[in-house]
Amino acid sequence: MLRGITIFIILSSIVFESNARSHSVCHQCDLPTLSIAVNEVSHGDTLMLEKGIYSSPGIEITKPLTLIGKPGAVLDGESKDYVLKVLSDSVFISGLEFINTGKSYTKDYAAIYIHKSSIFTLSNNLIKGSFFGILVEKSKNGQILNNRVLGNATREDQSGNGIHLWDCDSILISENKVSGMRDGIYLEFVDGSKIIKNYSHHNVRYGLHFMFSNHDQYARNKFEENGAGVAVMFSKWIRMENNRFINNWGTASYGLLLKEIYDAEVLNNTFQENTLGVYVDGSSRVNYSGNTFRQNGWAIKVSGGCYTNVFTRNNFLGNSFDVSYNSKMNDNTFNSNYWGSYAGYDLDKDGTGDVPYRPVKLFSYVVNKTPETIVLLRSLFVDIINFSEKVSPAFTPDDLVDLSPSMQVFK
Repeated sequence: MLRGITIFIILSSIVFESNARSHSVCHQCDLPTLSIAVNEVSHGDTLMLEKGIYSSPGIEITKPLTLIGKPGAVLDGESKDYVLKVLSDSVFISGLEFINTGKSYTKDYAAIYIHKSSIFTLSNNLIKGSFFGILVEKSKNGQILNNRVLGNATREDQSGNGIHLWDCDSILISENKVSGMRDGIYLEFVDGSKIIKNYSHHNVRYGLHFMFSNHDQYARNKFEENGAGVAVMFSKWIRMENNRFINNWGTASYGLLLKEIYDAEVLNNTFQENTLGVYVDGSSRVNYSGNTFRQNGWAIKVSGGCYTNVFTRNNFLGNSFDVSYNSKMNDNTFNSNYWGSYAGYDLDKDGTGDVPYRPVKLFSYVVNKTPETIVLLRSLFVDIINFSEKVSPAFTPDDLVDLSPSMQVFK
């Protein structure tokens, strides 16, 4: 998919290269404003914006163009409107700073708004203090690369998302840094897209938020100190690999929420110091493998109808609760995981514990029913009831057991 997107962009560049011209935009130039420039130049031309602040509320780009900002080139929306509205295919925007979008409860004002565009690239731009940062609708075959979106949001209802995609296909979002927004990155009805190597932190709600999106991948991202890390909801065939979910704390916070997710992969991720590492609700046929859960409140919390999920070769290290269930029913498989609290032995030295391990403790069931009892977590009483439940399960799933626990941490 990534290779296909790149080929589209290269071919588009070749088409315009033969006839394209480059023009300078500056206050003393023949093209003194961006508004005049985008109206006067030809299809496929390049605009080089010199250092300066350009009044740019609601400027529309309706032809294929390349906009390149030199250091210090700033587009100012004057708190009135969108800054740039891209309404054409083959638009490339790089090196610009965007400030002062409008703010509204009825319009999603954004620094860069893209509508029904194909083969576009946004790269190396800086967006500061905007309502929405980058808003893309009904578009495909685009790239959003190495941009910084910096907000100062404190409430969900007074802020927009950093990078927001709706009804899009085949978009690459890579190496962006987003902070201080409602959601760092938001995707709704977005298929066949990749979210790679982004850093989303200190956002009010989610670092990354999926809704009704299929056949997507997000990998090698870092989600740190958001209201919650990542929410993937009502989607299928999502691959989540080599991400880091760190320090997402709060009374209702988690590293990763899976809500009504099917046929997905959660592979080689790190969940560290979150209230909940992974919260699973109504999700089935998900493969969890190679993940490390370290020092979370709950490593994995399963709620609702979750069936035929497989947990294998994961590390559970220093979590208050490794696995929490709200039911005695279990249709999921736990096999060959490393459990830091496993106290079994390996007489034949094959690397697998000789005694099965039950990861669900009775006390986690008690805390689910009565959260106030968490104050007893380190008490002798808790150790006693957990031991009694392990000997004769009455409240926890009696078939939820790792029959071959690993004796060594997986690297």
